[in-house]
Amino acid sequence: MSTPPLSQTRTPRSALHDVVTREYTIHLHKRVHDLSFKKKAPKAIKSVVEFAQKSMGVKDVRISPGLNQAIWARGIRSPPRRIRVRLERKRNDDEGAKEKLYVLASVVEGVTSFKGLQTVNVEGDE
Repeated sequence: MSTPPLSQTRTPRSALHDVVTREYTIHLHKRVHDLSFKKKAPKAIKSVVEFAQKSMGVKDVRISPGLNQAIWARGIRSPPRRIRVRLERKRNDDEGAKEKLYVLASVVEGVTSFKGLQTVNVEGDE
């Protein structure tokens, strides 16, 4: 007697587990190192989007205005070396949405030192 295929034994993932919020530290300096000055801040924004796509598994990533301002605060030439980012995977309620989930990336305010910080699952709304 053989076992049933995995597709029949697994329970489908619930949408409740799809919605999650995590805080990450992104090392931007290694991503913009050796770029010309005029490309550093735009590349930093693109690398935050790529990081969010990889870590959350969703193509639709939206950057909050606060995160955009934090990256561009010192100009195009010198984005911050590291940045603490809150990634929220949310349900997409749009009518014609291609994907049912999206990621909202926002900056975590008040981080003075990045030493010892690890990825944190955020519970509830803060």
